[in-house]
This record gives sequence, C-alpha cells and structure tokens, in this order.
Amino acid sequence: MAVYIALLRAVNVGGTGSLPMAELKAICEELGFTDVKTYIQSGNVLFRSDEAEKAIEEQLDEALGKKMGKRPGVMVRSRKELDGIVAHAPFLDAKPNFLLVYFLPEAAPKDALEKMVAPDGEEAKLAGREIYVHYPIGSGRSKLKLPALKAGTSRNLNTVRKLADLAAEMEDGEV
Repeated sequence: MAVYIALLRAVNVGGTGSLPMAELKAICEELGFTDVKTYIQSGNVLFRSDEAEKAIEEQLDEALGKKMGKRPGVMVRSRKELDGIVAHAPFLDAKPNFLLVYFLPEAAPKDALEKMVAPDGEEAKLAGREIYVHYPIGSGRSKLKLPALKAGTSRNLNTVRKLADLAAEMEDGEV
C-alpha cells in the first residue's frame, strides 16, 4: 500500500473551522485508510491506501464536508512527491519558516505568477501543482497578492520536511 499525505485547506486557521485531529484520524480510518497519523493541529494526515490520489482527495473532501458542513479542500501527495518538493525547494537562503509551499489541487497556469503583486520583496516559483513563496518579512505581515494561491493550502518548509520524514519512516516500516 502506498503512503500518502493529505493536506487540508482552511482547518484551524480561521477558515473553514476547527477539526480535532482525532476526528480527522477517525474519518480517515472510516474511509478504509490504514496506519493513519496526524501531524500538528493544522490539517495534516498521513496514511496508507491502495486508492489513487484523486479518489482519495474526493473521498476525504466529501467526508469532511459532511462533518464540517462545507468541503475544506484536500490536496493529496505521495511520499515521493513530497520528497521532490523538499529537494527542489528554491530560495536556498530563505529561513525555512519564511518559505511556504502552496499545495494546489491542480497545476497552476504557466502565467500564474504574472499577476503577482509583491510589495514586500516576496519571491515565488511555480513548480507543477506547487508554488513556493519566500516571504522576507514573514507571511503574517506580507501584503502579497497572488490569486493562484487561493485554491491551495500552504505549509512552511519545516513542516513539509517533517511530513516527508514521517512518510519515509512509514514507508520504510519504522513507524
């Protein structure tokens, strides 16, 4: 069974609402996912499944929508994809907590960055279904405008690295 990482949008950050991670774990188990583990209270869950990524996204988003009253949006990546996202992170001089990876449901249009307004020196790089954004003053104070980010969910590089490590441990049978 493949190891997957699901990243929920707008959970516990003032968006869709609060979802205790124990409930997220239970929902995943009800869907038939195995070895389910959550990581920090921001909508990250790792598990094993024989299903395809898109099927997992749809099933989990639908189940969460029933629970929360609104579908939050779910982005699913494999362990291999997460490893690649970490390995290809640009802006090597950026502090990892100031470099956010936006996970999108599908690849952004090639011209997505042309609409970027970056008054605080933000930099962005498009990479398939992800957009990396470096926030020199931190994302909380930034006035960045980039419409392509709206459909996705972000995690800082430290969190992405940790999720990749946890997925590797699961896949290697250590957890």
